[in-house]
Formats: sequence, C-alpha cells, structure tokens
Amino acid sequence: MAELDDNAGAQLRVETSSDAAGQPVIRVAGDLDISSVDGLRSAVEAATVTRPDRLTFDLSALRFMDSAGIAVLLVAAKEVAIVRLRSPSRAVRRVVELTGLTDVLVVEP
Repeated sequence: MAELDDNAGAQLRVETSSDAAGQPVIRVAGDLDISSVDGLRSAVEAATVTRPDRLTFDLSALRFMDSAGIAVLLVAAKEVAIVRLRSPSRAVRRVVELTGLTDVLVVEP
C-alpha cells in the first residue's frame, strides 16, 4: 500500500492479508468515520467467518477514527479471542484509551 498523501485523507483504504501463522491482518489507511466504515465492516466479516484465534489491525496509516470505527473493533472482539491494534497513531490510540477499551483490545506500539 502506498503512503498516503495530503489529499487522500478522506478516502479509507482497507487491505486484508495473513500473518506467518495464517491469522488475518487488516491494514487500515486514511480516515475512518461513519461515511467510510462499511469497507472495514466488510473486511472484518470476511476475516472472522473462519473464527481465527486472533485478528490484527495494522493502524499505522490510519489518521482518524470515530465511534463508527470503535463499533467495528468491538464487533471483531466479540468474534475472536484476541484483537490487536498495531501501531496506532497518537490520535487513534487516544480514542481507544478514552473509551476504556484497552482491556478489550491489545494495543501494540
């Protein structure tokens, strides 16, 4: 996935792959809000249909997330035992912390 430029903020990009253990990894880039959440929701539904042990979200290129994104992460947490948030920005990490979800979602540096 190419690095985001200043004009790509509103567009959400979602890519799904697997890690070395065959567990799903969903990479999210851009801005995640009510107008763009459907793409992530679809990716989570597809990734959890096989009931993996864990699901990792690579958030290194996610610039913004509102409550719509939090709702999708919570749905994922109901479907799999471990949900990891890899490399969230300071703003995204703060949203997770303020909502008290650090007990439900594993935030990795």
